[in-house]
Amino acid sequence: MEDDCRPLLGSEPTGESYSHRGSTGSLDIRTKRPFHVEPRNIVRDDPQERISAEAAILNSRVHYYSRLTGSSDTVLSPPNHVIPTAEEIYIYSPLGTAFKVPDCDPASKNPSIVTIFAIWNTMMGTSILSIPWGIKQAGFTLGIIILIFTGLLMLYCCYIVIKSPKAIKGVDTSNWEFPDVCRFYFGKSGQWSSLVFSMVSLIGAMVVYWVLMSNFLYNTGQFIYNHAHNVSTSDSEYGTNGSVRVICPYPKTNPGRNDTTSTLCLSTMGNDTSENSFEHYWSKNRTIPLYLIILLLPLLCFRSASFFARFTFFGTISVIYLIVLVTIKAARLGFHLEFHWFEPSQFYVPEFRLLFPQLTGVLTLAFFIHNCIITLMKSNKNQEHNVRDLSLAYLLVGGTYMYVGVLIFAAFPSPPLSKDCIEPNFLDNFSSSDVMVFVARVCLLFQMVTVYPLLGYLVRVQIMGQLFGNHYPSFIHILVLNIFIVGTGVLMAMFYPNIGSIIRFSGAICGLALVFLLPALVHMVSLKQQGNLTWQSAVFHSFLIVLGIANLLAQFFM
Repeated sequence: MEDDCRPLLGSEPTGESYSHRGSTGSLDIRTKRPFHVEPRNIVRDDPQERISAEAAILNSRVHYYSRLTGSSDTVLSPPNHVIPTAEEIYIYSPLGTAFKVPDCDPASKNPSIVTIFAIWNTMMGTSILSIPWGIKQAGFTLGIIILIFTGLLMLYCCYIVIKSPKAIKGVDTSNWEFPDVCRFYFGKSGQWSSLVFSMVSLIGAMVVYWVLMSNFLYNTGQFIYNHAHNVSTSDSEYGTNGSVRVICPYPKTNPGRNDTTSTLCLSTMGNDTSENSFEHYWSKNRTIPLYLIILLLPLLCFRSASFFARFTFFGTISVIYLIVLVTIKAARLGFHLEFHWFEPSQFYVPEFRLLFPQLTGVLTLAFFIHNCIITLMKSNKNQEHNVRDLSLAYLLVGGTYMYVGVLIFAAFPSPPLSKDCIEPNFLDNFSSSDVMVFVARVCLLFQMVTVYPLLGYLVRVQIMGQLFGNHYPSFIHILVLNIFIVGTGVLMAMFYPNIGSIIRFSGAICGLALVFLLPALVHMVSLKQQGNLTWQSAVFHSFLIVLGIANLLAQFFM
């Protein structure tokens, strides 16, 4: 009641500045507020919807006091009961629309350890399944060297992206993303190029997801069918015998297989008619990719993806389970290594191979986070530690990749199998009857089913926002876009289900622009405008661009 009796034009306490009075942090949440704006009439990012009349009245009140208040006069500043609370502050435009002001409360910031693991969780994707295959393609020794070198390069380019908005003087860049920086330096062409290559990385990831979901769903169904009908697969798979069965799905590609120490039999057990009928309707490349349409196409058409965001924690659980799985398998199999530096042997690959660009392509996508790193680092409570936290996050990511890749490669049983049998998805090297691998496939399948609509939502927001200025212009627009995305995944899963090649091409294409080309150009232009560009810096950053171009071109000759 005391606040209700206070005159609107009452005097201010001595020493209270106008800027403090107008800040949200000085507002008393217990003061009476006569204007209420219904939440359904306030929009976050859709400029087409209108606000309520109450909001317009409140807006007029605030503008009225603003006109009465001089630059140094605090007597006529808006009283507390006119200014909304911190959680109710919106920007009201003359067109009658309202936009929520982002919450800048320091309490919502994350400590460094949370930021580090957020980056780790974001980067840990499907690429981890292809790291052992990439090391095999490059050679064990060269693969380890490339993994370390590529991680350092990607870290440096990510550092350039983080500091790029702060290098722009005279402009408020607090809410800018890297495409905004590109637009500042290179105009709309820079913004559109960053958008297009960001779409390549997202759609490439969605294609890989579709191929893997088809793989995991097929093997899950195969596991259930075999257990239900008491079907043994040990006699129909080429692989090792023992407690941990490792298989070579395509033994014809194995130049040095030893049939005397492995089991290779083309006969199957059980009812042939029943199995043939099951395989006809449950085919990894012919039917499973089509079955997924029934589940995932409706999910992509949801207006909001907030429901699926609740399951992102499952990705962390899946990665941790994969690490545990790899550790247990490696402990049981032991290490099988021989070093042949340049010439292949019957069961081992050389330590240095000319196929190493396939690994660089995979690693470019595996370490890729450049299109969202600015957003992630904004939530860091200790902004002065951004470089340290980013470096620790990359160290954690690189260590995880190194751990999984080295253990799977070293533990792969050679002999009797050749290292060339390591698949682009290393889970394919374990029998479909393996219970631990079955659990891993089920976890990854559930994770991808929940993450896939999130990726589709990101694609929709960026494309529709740029083309139509609206994230959801109409159901038809969204349906056409989703059919294109799903159709691409289905075709790749049916006719080219090689996730290693899909990952390396996607990584090389988006890496050329968003990792090497645009960050290096932005950095050089910024230094030149400041008068600090040296020839050493120009040569080094030009070399980064050459590396990106060479990485992409090399993929076409592998």
